[in-house]
Amino acid sequence: MGKKPQQSKGEDTYGQMTGAIGVLVIAFGVLAAIKDKLGLSWPATVLLTAGTLLAAGYMAWRLRTGFAQLRNGLKQLPTPAQQPVAQPAVALRQEAPESPVGAEQGAETAVQADPAHPELTAALRTAGVIGQNEVIRADEVTIGTVQNGSVYNFLVPKGRTYEDVEKRLGTVAGMFGVTRLHMKLERSRDNERHVQLLKLHEPPFTHAFPAPTRQEIATFAGVPLGHDVTGQLAGVPTFDKASLLVAGMTQRGKTTLINGLITCLLIAYGDFELYLLDGKFCGLTKFEKIAARYESSDDPAVFEELLDELNARSDSRYKKIKEAIRNRQPAPVFTPVIFIVDETADFFSHDESKEGKERARRIADKARSLVSKALESGISTVLMTQRPSTNAIPVIVRDQFLYRLCLYVASSGTAKVALGDTYFETIAPINPALLDPDIKGQAVLFVNGRSILIRGFNFEDQFIWRVVDAIHTRQQKTLDEGPTSPLKQAIDLMRNDRVEFMPTADLAPSLGITEADPVERGKQLNRLLGVPADKGPKGVRGYRLADLKAAALSAA
Repeated sequence: MGKKPQQSKGEDTYGQMTGAIGVLVIAFGVLAAIKDKLGLSWPATVLLTAGTLLAAGYMAWRLRTGFAQLRNGLKQLPTPAQQPVAQPAVALRQEAPESPVGAEQGAETAVQADPAHPELTAALRTAGVIGQNEVIRADEVTIGTVQNGSVYNFLVPKGRTYEDVEKRLGTVAGMFGVTRLHMKLERSRDNERHVQLLKLHEPPFTHAFPAPTRQEIATFAGVPLGHDVTGQLAGVPTFDKASLLVAGMTQRGKTTLINGLITCLLIAYGDFELYLLDGKFCGLTKFEKIAARYESSDDPAVFEELLDELNARSDSRYKKIKEAIRNRQPAPVFTPVIFIVDETADFFSHDESKEGKERARRIADKARSLVSKALESGISTVLMTQRPSTNAIPVIVRDQFLYRLCLYVASSGTAKVALGDTYFETIAPINPALLDPDIKGQAVLFVNGRSILIRGFNFEDQFIWRVVDAIHTRQQKTLDEGPTSPLKQAIDLMRNDRVEFMPTADLAPSLGITEADPVERGKQLNRLLGVPADKGPKGVRGYRLADLKAAALSAA
């Protein structure tokens, strides 16, 4: 078996050699015939034969190449059915397939197909809002003007939304040559791609806006806190089940802003009970006569007393809610209570003593409970501080606020204390450290995950006094026309004696309580009035006129 391939290979070699000899004999015979015919020498005969063969080969190649080109040209000619038909340019653009070949080629195709708005397209591409192969179409852009800026209305490309612009609003502002403070973005409620972008011509609030009228405040959808950068009213939707933390460095217009807030509450919020703790001693005095309770003090004990009173009211309201649920009755409706504290940081401080630290811990726990748990019972809290440092207001208290408002502060770290540790990770944040410290009342309002730049109202004193006097007159009318009751009798007695506080020993006999035992007498009077007693001068137990009025108005 192993010898057959070798034998076959030898036979092939012998055949090839025999063929080669035959070819040589024929070639020699042809050359000899040519030599004899032409009478040439052997070298001339060989050269002539070789040249003739080469020329013949070249002509054959030329003929073959020309024939192939002619055949290919005939194949590429279109048939009558394939002749192009002229179409309108618009139709061609609409029917063109959307299949980008590459980034640059796709961009050129998009620009030719959809004329781009040069300013917006360049700005949003560089800012990373849209891709390099995407455009803002010029026919989907309108530019308007307002008193202090330009308004761009446009649609972002399909697959994008207004949030793509909002997330990079600071970078977009830089592309327009302004700061984040100059830009404001609004979204459409009908189309997620629709963006309204305001660019201010000058820094915000360069010129003050006039204070709103009573009608403007009353018709606002919520409670206004100030003007936005265009002069429109801006604020919070409600104070029902919501609390507000206000922070900012001293002399930045915080007290003026909160005075404006209280004024707007009195106009827009309807009937409510106002509790005021004035840590500045005179910052909230304008509203003393209509407050259910007003205290001017920086004593932490006063703050703790108010916390105890309001937490007790919250507990009492929750009991009534539970009773209504158990009895399958409608939930009771309570008069809203808004507790406003100025210079809150003073009440959380301590003197490093064991007693002071324990009191600070106790106050922090009570404040946290009030802010977090009292909302469902209709009690809201507004805390203000001019020292928004890490330890000014305990974290367990700060974390409970739904609304945040921060005026000018010195650093981003301080801003986090007021607005939350994760504030700068939210959508389109505004850094309060970049605010103009010379413009008082300018602040960042953070509500429901969105930031807005506002400037608080600076109402004239006469306007505030008229609002307060109108409320006070209405309260007195309610008290005077109310049904006769022990509570009304006690109020009339104290008003006639022109006193703000009356000891239990003096008030009880006037209401028909003749009990000699002081403890039992106090219990009977408490049950009769339905209002807890308080401590007056020198620790004497008794009742405050403001507390009795608040109870009467709440029951009305």
